[in-house]
Amino acid sequence: MSWIDLEGAVNVRDLGGLPTSDGGSTVPGRVLRSENLQELTPDDVVKLVDEIGVTTVVDLRSTREVTIEGPAPLDEVPGVRRVHHPVLKEFLDASDTVRAALLTEAIEADRQRYPDDSLCGHYLGYLENRPDEVTGALRSIANAPGAAIVHCAAGKDRTGVISALALTVAGVEPDVIVADYVASNDRIEAVVERLRRSKMYGTDVSSRPVQAHAVRGEAMEAFLKQLTARYGGLDAWLEANGFDGDDISQLRAKLRQA
Repeated sequence: MSWIDLEGAVNVRDLGGLPTSDGGSTVPGRVLRSENLQELTPDDVVKLVDEIGVTTVVDLRSTREVTIEGPAPLDEVPGVRRVHHPVLKEFLDASDTVRAALLTEAIEADRQRYPDDSLCGHYLGYLENRPDEVTGALRSIANAPGAAIVHCAAGKDRTGVISALALTVAGVEPDVIVADYVASNDRIEAVVERLRRSKMYGTDVSSRPVQAHAVRGEAMEAFLKQLTARYGGLDAWLEANGFDGDDISQLRAKLRQA
């Protein structure tokens, strides 16, 4: 894995250098993946913007998360654009009581969507409930004039799915995609420690053991297989949701052309 070591984020890596099915590889410095960027230091910003060339932040968090957490250091940097693509269903006007009930319903829907693995069902829910945001995130990656950095809260689930979709378009084999996905577990203790300090996630994160937050490779394996079983492949799903052949070619070129 091409880890990027920063002071204010611990689960950051470059999606470049991954082998593709045709014998090529993805290009470094095009797409990065990360957790919450709220604690970036000035040196981190210099590294991301001036050294790597980040021009676009693709934020997958919910509107509520963004509001509670507030501005992040990259938001103030000239030439860096933040685009917001919340891939989870949102309950913006609901009371806390109603929101809790709706979240319980959503968890049950994940189980019903894919009974063998509710986490895979949860990931499939991004595609079913928020297709415009999923395709919007991929389009923002493709259109970034420089490097795009994709992030959510922990940088493992929402970010893992969008990264997996982008890598699939680039022609990276499923086993390599799964390996990138589970790499977040190498730093899960540091990720959880960071989230414990946050206004939004601290209480919930602290209520469960650290390893309860780890990802499982079999969930991503199942998700990638379901792209074919349910939709006839990722390209077919993308085209059915307005991400046409030109968009696919542009995204592939973003990750592949040197």
